[in-house]
Amino acid sequence: MVQIALTSSGSESSENFEHQWSGDCLQVHLLSDVGRKRSQNEDACMLCMPEEQPAAEQQGILFAVADGMGGVSGGALASRIALDTIAEAFYAIEDGTIPDRLRRSIIAANKRVFDEAASHPEYRGMGTTVSAVAVRHDYAYIGQVGDSRVYLCRHGMPITQLTEDHSLVAEQVRGGLLSEEEARTHSLKNLITRAVGTRENLKVDLFRLHLQQNDNLLICSDGLSNVVSDEEIAQAMSVESLQGVGRLLVGRALRAGAPDNVTAAALRVIRTPRHESPDEDALDVTPSRTSFFQRLKRFFM
Repeated sequence: MVQIALTSSGSESSENFEHQWSGDCLQVHLLSDVGRKRSQNEDACMLCMPEEQPAAEQQGILFAVADGMGGVSGGALASRIALDTIAEAFYAIEDGTIPDRLRRSIIAANKRVFDEAASHPEYRGMGTTVSAVAVRHDYAYIGQVGDSRVYLCRHGMPITQLTEDHSLVAEQVRGGLLSEEEARTHSLKNLITRAVGTRENLKVDLFRLHLQQNDNLLICSDGLSNVVSDEEIAQAMSVESLQGVGRLLVGRALRAGAPDNVTAAALRVIRTPRHESPDEDALDVTPSRTSFFQRLKRFFM
């Protein structure tokens, strides 16, 4: 298994991270910056796959972003523990669908972070968001906890947020109590209602996306999405160089003041993947000219 992960280790040089990878059908660019206000990077990002190509085709390639919380040392530790556990568990589980393996891996991460906090008083209350994407052939499977996000940019379609924020403000938006504009500047916008490691039990949202050639996926922490608009994200995702995409997005967050750590994992489908029958156990997300969550909100209102 090959794993590339980002975490803080206390040295100034380790706070920023950048890595690029290309496969037969995918390109990936990982980029994380400590931002303008923080002294340590509590975000983590990961690219993970089996070393052998046949195994990668069978098991999938795993990408993730985690945004830790619980004090400087606790947040960084929680995000690193979570991604290390998810990578280890995802490829160790031999049965079940990919969505089920994602769910079980994130639940394993939840237990490990929770147990670590329970054993060390200085880490009490630590936790992390997790947005994880497993790609196998022409399907992407998403596991989601917290308010980091996964976006899709597809030619001819508006940018689509594929995940649902688990935050107090997002719940008020979905309930019609706040507008999206009001939510962007709300004083409680960072108060999340679900996180990995803060409670013994955890619910994981699972989504499934049928990929097309030239699709662009972005996994990002709220240090990016809180200060860079969806329109700016969509514009940046259209840049030809994927490295340019990551640097433009993080650069925009930095120019906006970057009060939090900023992390972006950009994925591009450069060649039509081999078709396979989709795994069950996940909610289909199909982009349209009206976003999935706009349609969902109208359904419940």
